Amino acid sequence: MVAVTEIPFSEPVAVTAAGRSAVPASRAVAVAVTPMELLRPESDLARLAGAFPQVELLVAADDGWPDGDPEDLDDEHVERAAAELRDSVARLDLPGLAVHRLGLPHPLPVTAEDDLVAALSELIGFDPEPGVYCLAPAPAPADPARVAVERAVHRVAQVYGIPLRRYRCLELAVVGG
Repeated sequence: MVAVTEIPFSEPVAVTAAGRSAVPASRAVAVAVTPMELLRPESDLARLAGAFPQVELLVAADDGWPDGDPEDLDDEHVERAAAELRDSVARLDLPGLAVHRLGLPHPLPVTAEDDLVAALSELIGFDPEPGVYCLAPAPAPADPARVAVERAVHRVAQVYGIPLRRYRCLELAVVGG
């Protein structure tokens, strides 16, 4: 079991090696394995995203394809699924949220780490302004998809020197009835 510190804050403040900074958070770059991490009731990711004026969310893989493998699906089905995702995200009423789909297969392949690093780097930018955060799921060593995400977010947070904030995922959170 992994313990995740609760991160209650109304206006995020950048934390550096020297301590707290007066630089308010300008935006967050977030990563989720599937859209359900954002869309489920009482989503910790949605709660954290609401604290930032702008959030770029990278969704690594789709929750699943009801009619089979993505390769077997026609363009119309894929576009309909993308439209459903857009509609679901719009209902969250998070005006600063932009969702980007990476389209990797689920479960994530072993090679996903490099794809995740490249996509996150694109969203972060070459020289990120002060106040950029990375939001990532809490580590789950038994889940290969979360392990790939974990390695990728550690790489980008270290390379770009940005703070890393964790959110609880469905299997780590208790959703009220």
